[in-house]
Amino acid sequence: MFASLTSKENWQRYLKSLKYSLYVITHPIDGFWDLTHERRGSYAAANTILFLTILARILSLRYTSFIFIQVYWEELNILTYILSILFPLALFVIGNWALTTLFDGKGRLGQVYMATCYALTPYPLIHFPLMIFSNFITVDEAEFYSTMAMIALIWIAFIGIFGMSQVHEYSFGKNILFLVATVFAMLVMIFILMLFFSMVSQGVAYFISLGKEMLYRM
Repeated sequence: MFASLTSKENWQRYLKSLKYSLYVITHPIDGFWDLTHERRGSYAAANTILFLTILARILSLRYTSFIFIQVYWEELNILTYILSILFPLALFVIGNWALTTLFDGKGRLGQVYMATCYALTPYPLIHFPLMIFSNFITVDEAEFYSTMAMIALIWIAFIGIFGMSQVHEYSFGKNILFLVATVFAMLVMIFILMLFFSMVSQGVAYFISLGKEMLYRM
């Protein structure tokens, strides 16, 4: 395992697949096709992009000018904040894969995950320099900050749509339909999880009260 981590060929492949993300976000149709079907991407690069996205989110809390963001550190839990990013992403990946598998979608779970992570590339690319730049502009120039932040989100959504279309080999219209259906699937999964944890908490509370009652009677 250590040998594979230090292998020059593996590092070159990793760097090449990470660099390929720049091609993907500028040529989404060809880029996402080659990413999954020609194996131009890698899970290591996908994980790196996801890590950089989360890192950009966390650092922006600390280093973005107070003009644009106010953070109440005493109320902030970093672990919860990270989960608030990973949880929706996991729901999207699982929901999209589950639905498309039932309707002739070609993408595997790993390919959906990889394409989703590669689609996040514009976020760290824009937000790292934007974070620094925010400390050198005034309130009157705040529109520039907001515009750039919005461009990052629109860019992600735009290439993400093409990414899912290429992964599943769907037409544009069919892909949009299943992306909308994925959102509803995410809501259903959230409801089921809330119901499950509610039942578990009630069950735990019942057994705790039962145990206390038995100890009291003894």
